[in-house]
Amino acid sequence: MRKFIFSTFLFAGFALLACNSNKQSGEVTNTPAATETPVGQSGVKDDVSNPNVVQVAVASKDHSTLVAAVKAAGLVDALSNAGPFTVFAPTNAAFQKLPAGTVDGLMKPEKKGDLENILGYHTYVGVLDGVLLQDGAEYDMVYGGKVKITKQGDKALVNGSPILATVKASNGVIHVIDDVLLPK
Repeated sequence: MRKFIFSTFLFAGFALLACNSNKQSGEVTNTPAATETPVGQSGVKDDVSNPNVVQVAVASKDHSTLVAAVKAAGLVDALSNAGPFTVFAPTNAAFQKLPAGTVDGLMKPEKKGDLENILGYHTYVGVLDGVLLQDGAEYDMVYGGKVKITKQGDKALVNGSPILATVKASNGVIHVIDDVLLPK
């Protein structure tokens, strides 16, 4: 059901923002090409409301690789919708831990399905925080597979990766992690 809901969001608002990258700094911007008009939820401009999970990630210098992956997978509009979502957001350093060439390979159009599955394994429909992050809890993620929450003292871990920070967004919550979660 979660996969269906997420896929519905994906296909209902299927618009891919242009991915402009600054080759010198490696930064990714979310500025659409001059001739493109963004459609879907990501095209809504609102300077008053709190940012959604995508906007929070775009504003983070530590998540430019994740933002590029979300764009390459065509999930910007899906994750900009009302949600609520919980996103376990790997840092740039987390992506650098993967074998050389893995990220570049996943960004290729022919690997879009694999990239969607990996990103979907980082996304839960609903808000997981506080009391829900209890030792031994398991949650079904958007594109299948379960993640397991464990505790080490007061620190929560997802599949063994510590949650480094939690950021609330208008449509859910982001838990910053320093590992890329891979579905089995």
